[in-house]
Amino acid sequence: MRRFVFAMLLCLCAVCIARVEAATKYRTLSNVAYIETTQADDYRSQRCKLDLYLPEGEKRFATVVFFHGGGLEGGEKFIPELLKEQGFAVVAPNYRLSPKVQHPAYIDDAAAAVAWTMRHIAEYGGDPEKVWVCGHSAGGYLTLMLALDKSYLQAYGVDADSLAGYVPFSGQTNTHYTIRKERHLDTKIPIIDKYAPIFNARKLTAPMLLLTGDRDKEMLARYTENLHLQEILNAKGNKVELFELKGFDHGTMLEPSCLILRQMIHRAEKRK
Repeated sequence: MRRFVFAMLLCLCAVCIARVEAATKYRTLSNVAYIETTQADDYRSQRCKLDLYLPEGEKRFATVVFFHGGGLEGGEKFIPELLKEQGFAVVAPNYRLSPKVQHPAYIDDAAAAVAWTMRHIAEYGGDPEKVWVCGHSAGGYLTLMLALDKSYLQAYGVDADSLAGYVPFSGQTNTHYTIRKERHLDTKIPIIDKYAPIFNARKLTAPMLLLTGDRDKEMLARYTENLHLQEILNAKGNKVELFELKGFDHGTMLEPSCLILRQMIHRAEKRK
């Protein structure tokens, strides 16, 4: 029942969001390389590609970089349906996966994809000052690492604080369990080191919103990890909110999270 009520409220919110005119058309560009292929091995050349979903005839539109989930060991790029036809672009990158690579290769790929977007989105009509970063599960972890450890984006000439905002969907805030697996450690025992978003907690300039599924339906400690991160970030002088999506598990929380994200972007656009 709680899930049904919450879903209805989200649908009502979605109806209230100003939609782009039906006449707006969209196009998709597939498998665009975001790294210099001459400097990459075969696997990196294969994985480091992205898809672009673009509104045609629009100028200075916002862009969402969306990282897929899959535990850093699987998954493929895709454009979430609920992020389509909203007047903004969506960039969906692939990244290298464990065990073919180990940490921090996939974090570096995520940084390269965001940096590519910042450098090139204006060529398609977008505004590089309106680039949002989000992702689900492992993609949420990558989002958090780029937001909190500035060194990854800095390596590509991008200031992490220059992004429009960060919205991780059910991201792990301790050191990711796949990194523990790569170290042959118990994946259920938490570790906090430099590969943990919470280890890198700092005062942010760009806004951040944390989203998780229902604490009783989520992955092990996923809600409590995000609650811990929220408290530490706010102790650093931030005002970060955490939304627990009641009734939704780790997988099903993706769709309501997309509705919340697009509402954030529409509100931000109205303020400009």
